Amino acid sequence: MKKTNPKKLEEFIRVDHAGERGAIKIYEGQLLALNTIVKNDDLKKKINEMKEHEQEHCNFFESEIKKRNINPTKLLPLWDLLGLGLGFGSTILGKKATMLCTASVEEVIDEHYKNQIDQLENDEKNLKKVITKFRQDELDHKDIAYEEGATKKGFYSLMDKVIKTGSKFAISISEKI
Repeated sequence: MKKTNPKKLEEFIRVDHAGERGAIKIYEGQLLALNTIVKNDDLKKKINEMKEHEQEHCNFFESEIKKRNINPTKLLPLWDLLGLGLGFGSTILGKKATMLCTASVEEVIDEHYKNQIDQLENDEKNLKKVITKFRQDELDHKDIAYEEGATKKGFYSLMDKVIKTGSKFAISISEKI
């Protein structure tokens, strides 16, 4: 049986843990803005629901990190701060920006998870199954974001590029450090 490269596997779990934790922090930043500055109970409910999925994902990867004795990325505190800031900042810009933040991140994660699924071998069937399920959750979040008004027109096109570039940068670094 072909085995998954152990170094790659470690990188996958490290970065997925960081990414899911980052998603939670983005949603926490959005909820902070929604609880203090921007009042939109419908949006708050949707974000809370998506945050619950991310918490489930993060808990899984937290458990994998411990079980497999993998060091989490050393940059978690920085990603926490940046995630909170991105979530808060996008939300004070309005609902379209809030939802674009979700859509942009989820589009990067979709590609990221698809790449991992393609590289996982039969020795990691369970991990592959879980990542496939999580990928579907992320695609559902992206769909919700577009249904709720995410757009890439005008200023939002630039915002999309900045968020995607930052997300890809965080992924690259978190795999290694």
